[in-house]
Parts: sequence; structure tokens; C-alpha cells
Amino acid sequence: MPTSKWPCADQNDISDQSAHQDLNNDTFDAFDTSDMSMFSSASDSENESSSDSEDEANGMLPDLTECAESIYSSLLDNDSELFSDEEDTKSELDIFVPIQLDPSSPPVLVVSTEIPIPTINCPAEPTPVTSQPDPAPLADGMHKKAPNLDEAKAALIDLTKMLFPQRKTGPGYKDPNLNPFVRERMQGMAGLLSMYTNSKSTMYGKWIAASQEVAIMQRRGETAYARRLRTWACRFIKDRTKVPANPYGKWNKSQIEDEDLSQDILQHLQSLGPNIRALDIVNYLNYPDVRKKYRMKKGISEQTARKWLQRMGFRWTLDPKGQYVDGHERPDVVDYRQKVYISRMLLADPRLRTYSKMGEENTPEERDGVRRVVIWYHDESVFYAHDRRKKSWVHKDAGAAPYKKGEGHSLMVADFVSADYGWLRGPDGRSARRLFRPGKKRDGWFTNEDILEQIKDAIALVKELYPHDDHIFVYDNATTHLKRPVDAPSARNMPKNPNETWGVEINELDANGKKKKIRMAGGMFDGKPQSFYFPEGHSKAGWFKGMATILEERGISTKGLNAQCKDFKCKEGASDCCCRRILYNQADFVNVKSTLEITCEAEGTAVVFLPKFHCELNPIEQCWGYAKRIYRMYEPSSQEADLERNVISSLASIPLSSIRRFANRSRRFMDAYNKGLDGKQAAWASRKYRGHRVLPASLMDDMEKAKI
Repeated sequence: MPTSKWPCADQNDISDQSAHQDLNNDTFDAFDTSDMSMFSSASDSENESSSDSEDEANGMLPDLTECAESIYSSLLDNDSELFSDEEDTKSELDIFVPIQLDPSSPPVLVVSTEIPIPTINCPAEPTPVTSQPDPAPLADGMHKKAPNLDEAKAALIDLTKMLFPQRKTGPGYKDPNLNPFVRERMQGMAGLLSMYTNSKSTMYGKWIAASQEVAIMQRRGETAYARRLRTWACRFIKDRTKVPANPYGKWNKSQIEDEDLSQDILQHLQSLGPNIRALDIVNYLNYPDVRKKYRMKKGISEQTARKWLQRMGFRWTLDPKGQYVDGHERPDVVDYRQKVYISRMLLADPRLRTYSKMGEENTPEERDGVRRVVIWYHDESVFYAHDRRKKSWVHKDAGAAPYKKGEGHSLMVADFVSADYGWLRGPDGRSARRLFRPGKKRDGWFTNEDILEQIKDAIALVKELYPHDDHIFVYDNATTHLKRPVDAPSARNMPKNPNETWGVEINELDANGKKKKIRMAGGMFDGKPQSFYFPEGHSKAGWFKGMATILEERGISTKGLNAQCKDFKCKEGASDCCCRRILYNQADFVNVKSTLEITCEAEGTAVVFLPKFHCELNPIEQCWGYAKRIYRMYEPSSQEADLERNVISSLASIPLSSIRRFANRSRRFMDAYNKGLDGKQAAWASRKYRGHRVLPASLMDDMEKAKI
């Protein structure tokens, strides 16, 4: 091997043994590798490779011996720490120079402090090799050596919490609000620490190799970027506040981030009503006083306004439907809700079984001799053959598909459900359910006679299946359910004066093809019965008395009163303006029982009617919604057999726990109304306390805070 042209250390100062030892030791644990930054590219590109740096270094050391070149190449290949991304690469640094002590001995590294970058000059005098101190710290005070495994594990836990912050309530994570650059780098740090500390990883305990693997996975330079990952990770291990910074400086903030501006725009939009547009924001920001207030030199575009709407929580979508409000707070409806329905349901409340928000029965209090009450909710719903999901995943290239015209065949279902037992079913499949095909040329219409037949079957079934419970049937306020006996007292068509032929028409024809007439049943006054027809022996025996005579027998004068006001549209609040209005308000005319009530009382059970427009008090409404969601997932078909099979299957798919949650929701609404809340307030309270069966005592304070 030829002799090097570089000056060599005196063999009296450095022995062959020490030279061998320097080469055999882990060079990168013994020396600060940042001192080798002169061999790296000044641009410090993340994609620089070892081969490029090697060529550059060889260009700078053209006079090295073959042995020195081999050693230098080996060093470059064995550790990427030779490349430094520190910003002080232009300063004068120490450089390790391979020299030849003797042709028979291996080369050794000596230190020169006289070589500025990028020019390499030979020192005037040979520099003796001295023992090296501990590695010099980096600019951030961290050492280049691999961190302790325990420290790395602890840092990984904290870093994961920063990337995936836990929600305050419920499962899942919330947005950490990190910009994309910082987030990517923190994810790289987490990957490095995970590979380094995971005993199952092939990179376990391999600090440099793990960083290079992560850099490759992130499609970054496996040399420079891997080194940066190690630096960032070391800084974070030492100080949890040290996270990578955004390389592009501060982000510009949108003006909509100004809370005052955002609130002003929101109030302006609320004043415009439900149908707002992005253009409304554009026009609002064109007002001179608004621009002056927020120091805006110009307005915004409609596209920017759309983005602002999204920032403020608006979405371009279908208007969500809530509960019906038509007549919901009408005085007569509220009066019935508070004084009749809620009062009757509260009487049964202590004997009801209660259920948790998960649908599990709460442990009942043992009370000897007290029978439980089961409430059976009744309703009807119609399913259509062509009713299917309107939204689904569709490929962007998919074309328009033909679809069936119209809703298709219909099938009405009338059934009972309770929170205690679910649908009314016997173990042998018997039920009171009615499947009805409504239509003029089909099964006709579901009449009061059908209702009475169904309730008789239901009462017989509950008495057989649940003999130890008392039962209450709840119906909505439909006219079909409220129908009175055909001869029940009614002032609607009564004449004012006596009439020989007047009677109640029924749906039967006489011999002349006209509707038959029957006599109206009598009323009650002062606890005594009152007939509306003149008795035998009277000059007008068998004649209808007329409204005036009926009222005079009750001690009410009809002098100067008309039979009724025009079109029976009396003045608001009037009660004695006409004969019909006075008779209409009489107790025995008001409190006539329906045929449904009469039938239930005869069977020893009770029936309660829901207030009008209060579907939220009937949990079966949500059962229909659940079943229809399942039904719309079935394969579409126009066949009535498929329609019936799919309907039955979808109804059976509702779990009992869901039915109980629906019942709890209805109970919350009733409790809200009992506490004096109106429809809007009750809806808010039901959503807020959806895990409760009844509303808490703090309800009013919570509503005041929410400004409801």
C-alpha cells in the first residue's frame, strides 16, 4: 500500500494498539457526529442519499490513499448520522481525517480544527490524537445517543394523547386542531417511538434503523428526514412542550374566526327566517357601517360566504322534521292534555314498571297486594311496496336507473305495543294485529266496527297471557276511535222547535230507499234522566221536543235566541249566544262516552285517549319509524305477498330494549308537560336528558342557562 501524502502522527505518540482500538470502537458513540457535517450537502435536502454524499466527499479528498478512501466509504455506509441538518454547517468544525501511520498498520482518525467549510486545507502541523470528551450537546441540549426505552415509552403515551385527545363525554376522539405539517411530523415521531419501544417490532431498540423505516413509510428522505425525526423525538422526550414547528410560519386566520363578526352574521341570518342564502352574508357585509366596524376594505364572494356558513355550523341539506306543531298549543288541546290525559296517566304511574336507558328493568320495590299496570299503546301505520331508501352509495359514473311509478300497493298495520312485553303476542303466535289493504276496490276502510272487534280480541288476549297485571289501552284522538253511539245526545242537527219526524239518520235504507231514522237517546240533568221526546198522553206525543223546550225544562230561558249563530261560528268565548251553543256545552252532551270506552268498561279494562297533535306521547310512533327503516332495506318488489312478508319481518326486528327506550322518551315528554313546559321546551328537555325517564329537579335552572 503506498504511503499517504497527508502528514502523519508520530508513532511515538500513537501506538498501533490505540489505532486498532479507535477503529474497532463504535465511532458514532465516541464522537459527536455533527462534526462530520462538512461531508453533507449544504442544501441539506431531505432526499439526499449516502452515495451522493460519498461522491462529494471523495471529490474533496482526492489525495487519500486507497485505504483511507475505503475507511471513509465504510463510515458513510454504516451510519447516516454523518449528515447533519444543523444550521451552523458554515462554521469551522472539527473533522476526522483518516491518515496512515505505517504501511503495516491500519489507518487511524486524527482531528483537525483548522479546516473551514467547504474548502479542505491540510493542517500545517500534524495534530496529535487526544482522548475525546463526552459528546457535545446539540443546539437543543440533547445528545445524539438513543434515548432510554422507559423514557421513550412515556413520551409515546403523551404524544398519542396529543394526537388523539379523548372526548369529555362518550367514546371516540376529538380534533386536535393541528395543522397538516405539524400533525405529519408528530405522527412520524409517534411511529419512531412505537417501533423503537415495541418488543414485537423488528426495529425494537434500534434507534437509527427505526427512524429510517418511518421516514421511508412517510415517503421522505431516509437520511436527513430520519435524522430530524430523531432530533424532534429527543427534544420531546426532554420537554413535552417541544413539538415540531410549522415550517411555513404562521397560518392566516379567516375573518369569520372573529367571534363578534360571527355572532353579528348569525343574528342577521336568524332575522331573515328559515330560508337563508349565502348571498345574504355577501349583502350584509356590503353595508358601510358593518365594514367600518370590522375594518373591512372590501366584501366577500358568494363562494367565501358558503365556506363561512359551513364554519358557522350550517349545512346544505334537507330541513330536519320535528314533532308536529299544528294546534299543539291550542288552548283546548293544552287543557285536555293537562287536566285529562296527564292526570289519568299519573294515577297509574306508581304501579308502572320502570326501565333504564339501556332498556333494562329497574329492580321493582316489593309491595304486597299491588298489581302492576301495563299500558298498551295502539296505532295504525301504512307501508308501501315502492317505499325504499332515497339515499345510497352510487358510483360517480352510474347513470339514471328506471324506477316504479307511484307508491305501489299499500298495507295498513294496526297493533298494540307495551314497554313491558313488546308487541301483543301469544307464545303460539296469536295476536290482535290487523293487516288491512285499504282502498275502494280492496278491503275498504278501517272503521269503528273494526276497532271494536280488534279491542275485544286484545282484551281477551291480555287477560289470558298476563292475568296478574291490570291493563290500560291508549288510543290517539282520531274520529274513528272517538265515535259515539249513533243515538248519543248531540246538538249538531237538532231543530229549535218541536218536530214530528226528526230523528237520527243511520246508514240503513227504508222501503222508500231513504236513510232510516231512529230516536235519540235521552240526556241527564240534575242526576235525573231527561227524554227528548214528548211522552204518551201529550198532545204531541212522540214528537221531538226541540232545543228550546229541552233548555226550558232545564231552567234556561231561550227568549230572543236564535237556533244557532251564522254557520255556527259563535263569537270567541261566547257560551249563551244561541240555543245550539248552550246545549252544546251541557255536561251530558259533552261527556258522552265513545263506543270504544263503553266496550272497554264492559270488559273491565280502561281506555285513555291521547291529546290531539301529540304523537310524541305515543312510543309506537317510533316503533313504526324503526320498522320502516328496516323495511326500506329489503329488496324492492311490487308483489303484495312480498309486501306483507317484509312488513311482518321488519316489525319483528324491533328489539324490546328499543321499545322500552321509546317508552322512556314518551314518559319524559309527559313529565315535561306536567312541569308546565310547552312543546318546544319539552322537545329540548327530552333531547338533553335522553338518558332519563323523568326530568331532573334542575330542569328550570338548566333551561334558564340555555335561554330556552
